[in-house]
Amino acid sequence: MKAFLFTDKDFKEIASLVYNACGIVLGEHKREMVYSRLARRIRELKLADFKTYLEYLKEHKDREFDAFINSITTNLTSFFRENHHFEFIKAQLAPTLLKANKQSKRIRIWSAGCSTGEEPYSLAMTLQELFPSDWDVKILATDLDSNVLTKAQNGIYTAANVNGLNSKQLKRWFLKSKDGESYKVKPKLQEFISFKRLNLLQEWPMKGKFDLILCRNVVIYFDKETKDQLFKRYGNILNERGYLFLGHSETMGKEHSQFKNLGKTMYRKTDNVHAV
Repeated sequence: MKAFLFTDKDFKEIASLVYNACGIVLGEHKREMVYSRLARRIRELKLADFKTYLEYLKEHKDREFDAFINSITTNLTSFFRENHHFEFIKAQLAPTLLKANKQSKRIRIWSAGCSTGEEPYSLAMTLQELFPSDWDVKILATDLDSNVLTKAQNGIYTAANVNGLNSKQLKRWFLKSKDGESYKVKPKLQEFISFKRLNLLQEWPMKGKFDLILCRNVVIYFDKETKDQLFKRYGNILNERGYLFLGHSETMGKEHSQFKNLGKTMYRKTDNVHAV
Protein backbone atom coordinates (compact mmCIF):
# COMPACT_ATOMS: atom_id res chain seq x y z
CA MET A 1 0.00 0.00 0.00
CA LYS A 2 1.33 3.41 -0.97
CA ALA A 3 2.02 6.03 1.67
CA PHE A 4 0.13 8.80 -0.16
CA LEU A 5 -3.18 8.79 -2.03
CA PHE A 6 -2.52 9.38 -5.75
CA THR A 7 -5.67 9.53 -7.89
CA ASP A 8 -6.14 9.58 -11.67
CA LYS A 9 -7.18 13.22 -11.33
CA ASP A 10 -3.94 14.03 -9.48
CA PHE A 11 -1.84 12.38 -12.20
CA LYS A 12 -3.69 14.13 -15.03
CA GLU A 13 -3.27 17.50 -13.32
CA ILE A 14 0.45 16.92 -12.79
CA ALA A 15 0.88 15.78 -16.41
CA SER A 16 -0.92 18.90 -17.62
CA LEU A 17 1.19 21.22 -15.46
CA VAL A 18 4.43 19.62 -16.69
CA TYR A 19 3.40 19.68 -20.35
CA ASN A 20 2.32 23.33 -20.22
CA ALA A 21 5.50 24.35 -18.43
CA CYS A 22 8.14 22.53 -20.45
CA GLY A 23 6.56 20.31 -23.10
CA ILE A 24 7.40 16.99 -21.43
CA VAL A 25 4.75 14.36 -22.07
CA LEU A 26 3.97 12.14 -19.08
CA GLY A 27 2.15 9.05 -20.34
CA GLU A 28 0.51 6.50 -18.08
CA HIS A 29 3.74 4.47 -18.08
CA LYS A 30 5.38 7.35 -16.17
CA ARG A 31 2.85 7.21 -13.34
CA GLU A 32 5.03 5.23 -10.92
CA MET A 33 8.00 7.49 -11.63
CA VAL A 34 5.89 10.58 -10.92
CA TYR A 35 4.65 9.05 -7.67
CA SER A 36 8.13 8.18 -6.38
CA ARG A 37 9.67 11.53 -7.36
CA LEU A 38 6.91 13.72 -5.88
CA ALA A 39 6.39 11.54 -2.80
CA ARG A 40 9.79 12.83 -1.64
CA ARG A 41 8.54 16.41 -1.86
CA ILE A 42 5.34 15.51 -0.02
CA ARG A 43 7.39 13.97 2.80
CA GLU A 44 9.74 16.94 2.97
CA LEU A 45 6.81 19.36 3.14
CA LYS A 46 4.95 17.12 5.63
CA LEU A 47 1.77 17.09 3.53
CA ALA A 48 -1.01 14.51 3.56
CA ASP A 49 -1.34 13.43 -0.08
CA PHE A 50 -0.99 14.47 -3.73
CA LYS A 51 -4.18 16.53 -3.70
CA THR A 52 -2.82 18.56 -0.79
CA TYR A 53 0.50 18.92 -2.57
CA LEU A 54 -1.18 20.27 -5.72
CA GLU A 55 -3.08 22.78 -3.59
CA TYR A 56 0.22 23.77 -1.95
CA LEU A 57 1.82 24.12 -5.38
CA LYS A 58 -0.89 26.56 -6.50
CA GLU A 59 -0.58 28.63 -3.35
CA HIS A 60 3.24 28.72 -3.36
CA LYS A 61 4.00 28.57 -7.08
CA ASP A 62 6.84 31.11 -6.93
CA ARG A 63 8.58 29.06 -4.28
CA GLU A 64 7.68 25.47 -5.16
CA PHE A 65 7.30 25.23 -8.94
CA ASP A 66 11.03 24.91 -9.65
CA ALA A 67 11.29 22.10 -7.11
CA PHE A 68 8.26 20.44 -8.72
CA ILE A 69 9.80 20.52 -12.22
CA ASN A 70 13.21 19.48 -10.87
CA SER A 71 11.60 16.44 -9.28
CA ILE A 72 10.00 15.32 -12.53
CA THR A 73 12.88 15.79 -14.98
CA THR A 74 15.23 12.86 -15.60
CA ASN A 75 18.99 13.42 -15.58
CA LEU A 76 20.96 10.39 -16.74
CA THR A 77 24.34 11.18 -18.25
CA SER A 78 28.04 10.31 -18.24
CA PHE A 79 31.34 11.56 -19.62
CA PHE A 80 31.68 10.95 -23.38
CA ARG A 81 28.24 9.34 -23.53
CA GLU A 82 27.46 8.18 -27.08
CA ASN A 83 31.13 8.47 -27.93
CA HIS A 84 30.59 8.26 -31.69
CA HIS A 85 29.52 11.93 -31.57
CA PHE A 86 32.86 12.93 -30.08
CA GLU A 87 34.70 10.81 -32.62
CA PHE A 88 32.80 12.63 -35.38
CA ILE A 89 33.82 15.99 -33.86
CA LYS A 90 37.47 14.91 -34.00
CA ALA A 91 37.41 13.35 -37.45
CA GLN A 92 35.07 15.64 -39.41
CA LEU A 93 33.50 18.55 -37.59
CA ALA A 94 36.68 20.14 -36.19
CA PRO A 95 38.63 20.02 -39.49
CA THR A 96 35.61 21.53 -41.27
CA LEU A 97 35.28 24.36 -38.73
CA LEU A 98 39.02 25.05 -38.69
CA LYS A 99 38.73 25.80 -42.39
CA ALA A 100 35.32 27.52 -42.42
CA ASN A 101 35.97 29.76 -39.39
CA LYS A 102 39.63 30.55 -40.02
CA GLN A 103 38.91 34.28 -40.36
CA SER A 104 36.90 34.71 -37.16
CA LYS A 105 38.68 31.96 -35.18
CA ARG A 106 35.41 31.63 -33.31
CA ILE A 107 33.52 28.48 -32.29
CA ARG A 108 30.17 28.42 -30.49
CA ILE A 109 28.55 25.22 -29.21
CA TRP A 110 25.34 24.72 -27.24
CA SER A 111 24.77 21.77 -24.93
CA ALA A 112 20.96 21.92 -24.57
CA GLY A 113 19.94 19.70 -21.68
CA CYS A 114 23.39 19.55 -20.10
CA SER A 115 22.21 17.81 -16.90
CA THR A 116 25.03 17.51 -14.32
CA GLY A 117 27.69 18.77 -16.74
CA GLU A 118 29.38 15.65 -18.07
CA GLU A 119 28.42 16.50 -21.68
CA PRO A 120 29.79 20.08 -21.81
CA TYR A 121 32.95 19.08 -19.91
CA SER A 122 33.47 16.22 -22.38
CA LEU A 123 33.05 18.74 -25.21
CA ALA A 124 35.52 21.13 -23.60
CA MET A 125 38.13 18.39 -23.19
CA THR A 126 37.70 17.38 -26.82
CA LEU A 127 37.81 20.90 -28.25
CA GLN A 128 40.91 21.83 -26.25
CA GLU A 129 42.84 19.18 -28.12
CA LEU A 130 41.54 20.24 -31.55
CA PHE A 131 41.63 24.05 -31.71
CA PRO A 132 44.64 26.36 -31.30
CA SER A 133 44.85 28.39 -28.10
CA ASP A 134 44.25 31.69 -29.92
CA TRP A 135 40.78 30.56 -31.06
CA ASP A 136 37.69 31.88 -29.25
CA VAL A 137 35.93 28.66 -28.24
CA LYS A 138 32.86 28.83 -25.99
CA ILE A 139 30.25 26.33 -24.86
CA LEU A 140 26.80 27.32 -23.62
CA ALA A 141 25.36 24.64 -21.31
CA THR A 142 21.70 24.92 -20.36
CA ASP A 143 19.16 22.86 -18.47
CA LEU A 144 15.69 23.26 -17.04
CA ASP A 145 16.64 21.69 -13.71
CA SER A 146 18.34 24.19 -11.39
CA ASN A 147 19.64 21.43 -9.09
CA VAL A 148 21.67 19.66 -11.77
CA LEU A 149 22.97 23.00 -13.05
CA THR A 150 24.37 23.75 -9.60
CA LYS A 151 26.19 20.42 -9.62
CA ALA A 152 27.45 21.08 -13.15
CA GLN A 153 28.78 24.50 -12.17
CA ASN A 154 30.51 23.06 -9.11
CA GLY A 155 32.14 20.40 -11.30
CA ILE A 156 32.65 17.86 -8.52
CA TYR A 157 32.20 14.18 -9.39
CA THR A 158 32.59 10.87 -7.60
CA ALA A 159 35.23 8.33 -8.55
CA ALA A 160 32.43 6.26 -10.10
CA ASN A 161 31.32 9.25 -12.24
CA VAL A 162 34.78 9.61 -13.81
CA ASN A 163 35.36 5.89 -14.20
CA GLY A 164 35.23 6.12 -18.01
CA LEU A 165 37.99 8.72 -18.26
CA ASN A 166 41.60 7.71 -18.78
CA SER A 167 44.46 8.66 -16.45
CA LYS A 168 45.74 11.35 -18.84
CA GLN A 169 42.36 13.10 -18.89
CA LEU A 170 42.00 12.89 -15.13
CA LYS A 171 45.46 14.31 -14.52
CA ARG A 172 45.08 17.15 -17.02
CA TRP A 173 41.56 18.28 -16.24
CA PHE A 174 40.70 17.25 -12.65
CA LEU A 175 41.88 17.77 -9.10
CA LYS A 176 41.65 14.60 -7.02
CA SER A 177 40.48 14.86 -3.43
CA LYS A 178 42.82 13.69 -0.67
CA ASP A 179 40.65 10.67 0.07
CA GLY A 180 40.43 9.80 -3.63
CA GLU A 181 36.65 9.70 -3.50
CA SER A 182 35.95 12.79 -5.63
CA TYR A 183 37.33 14.77 -8.55
CA LYS A 184 36.88 18.50 -9.22
CA VAL A 185 37.09 19.98 -12.71
CA LYS A 186 40.00 22.40 -13.02
CA PRO A 187 39.14 26.09 -13.58
CA LYS A 188 41.01 26.13 -16.92
CA LEU A 189 38.41 23.73 -18.31
CA GLN A 190 35.44 25.43 -16.66
CA GLU A 191 36.30 28.79 -18.20
CA PHE A 192 35.18 27.58 -21.63
CA ILE A 193 31.64 26.86 -20.40
CA SER A 194 28.75 29.12 -19.38
CA PHE A 195 26.00 27.36 -17.42
CA LYS A 196 22.52 28.88 -17.64
CA ARG A 197 19.02 27.79 -16.68
CA LEU A 198 16.75 27.67 -19.73
CA ASN A 199 13.33 26.33 -20.60
CA LEU A 200 13.63 25.24 -24.24
CA LEU A 201 9.99 26.08 -24.93
CA GLN A 202 10.30 29.67 -23.81
CA GLU A 203 12.15 32.59 -25.38
CA TRP A 204 15.86 32.07 -25.99
CA PRO A 205 18.06 35.01 -24.94
CA MET A 206 20.99 34.03 -27.17
CA LYS A 207 21.70 36.47 -30.00
CA GLY A 208 24.58 34.82 -31.85
CA LYS A 209 24.48 31.60 -33.85
CA PHE A 210 25.98 28.20 -33.10
CA ASP A 211 28.26 25.85 -35.04
CA LEU A 212 26.98 22.80 -33.16
CA ILE A 213 23.97 22.08 -30.95
CA LEU A 214 23.71 18.93 -28.87
CA CYS A 215 20.16 18.17 -27.74
CA ARG A 216 20.62 14.55 -26.77
CA ASN A 217 17.99 12.51 -24.95
CA VAL A 218 15.78 15.56 -24.50
CA VAL A 219 13.20 15.57 -27.31
CA ILE A 220 12.29 11.96 -26.50
CA TYR A 221 10.03 13.44 -23.80
CA PHE A 222 8.19 15.78 -26.21
CA ASP A 223 5.23 15.19 -28.53
CA LYS A 224 5.66 15.56 -32.30
CA GLU A 225 4.34 19.13 -32.44
CA THR A 226 6.79 20.29 -29.78
CA LYS A 227 9.68 18.43 -31.43
CA ASP A 228 8.91 19.98 -34.81
CA GLN A 229 8.83 23.48 -33.36
CA LEU A 230 12.11 22.87 -31.56
CA PHE A 231 13.88 21.52 -34.65
CA LYS A 232 12.82 24.62 -36.63
CA ARG A 233 14.14 26.89 -33.88
CA TYR A 234 17.42 24.98 -33.80
CA GLY A 235 17.72 25.41 -37.56
CA ASN A 236 17.20 29.15 -37.20
CA ILE A 237 19.92 29.56 -34.57
CA LEU A 238 22.52 27.36 -36.26
CA ASN A 239 25.18 28.86 -38.51
CA GLU A 240 25.05 28.02 -42.20
CA ARG A 241 25.75 24.29 -42.43
CA GLY A 242 25.84 23.97 -38.64
CA TYR A 243 25.39 20.61 -36.92
CA LEU A 244 22.70 19.16 -34.64
CA PHE A 245 23.22 15.99 -32.58
CA LEU A 246 20.30 14.09 -31.04
CA GLY A 247 20.23 11.17 -28.62
CA HIS A 248 20.55 7.50 -29.61
CA SER A 249 16.78 6.84 -29.54
CA GLU A 250 15.73 10.12 -31.18
CA THR A 251 15.08 10.87 -34.85
CA MET A 252 14.03 13.77 -37.02
CA GLY A 253 11.38 13.33 -39.71
CA LYS A 254 12.18 13.79 -43.40
CA GLU A 255 9.83 16.79 -43.47
CA HIS A 256 12.62 18.82 -41.84
CA SER A 257 14.30 19.53 -45.15
CA GLN A 258 16.59 22.16 -43.63
CA PHE A 259 18.64 19.26 -42.18
CA LYS A 260 20.64 16.52 -43.87
CA ASN A 261 20.74 13.21 -41.96
CA LEU A 262 24.39 12.17 -41.54
CA GLY A 263 23.53 8.96 -39.70
CA LYS A 264 23.94 7.98 -36.03
CA THR A 265 21.56 10.80 -34.93
CA MET A 266 23.75 13.52 -36.46
CA TYR A 267 22.29 16.20 -38.74
CA ARG A 268 23.65 19.12 -40.73
CA LYS A 269 21.86 22.28 -41.73
CA THR A 270 21.53 22.50 -45.50
CA ASP A 271 20.17 26.01 -46.18
CA ASN A 272 20.79 26.82 -49.86
CA VAL A 273 23.92 24.65 -50.09
CA HIS A 274 24.76 21.07 -50.94
CA ALA A 275 25.20 18.93 -47.86
CA VAL A 276 28.26 16.81 -47.26
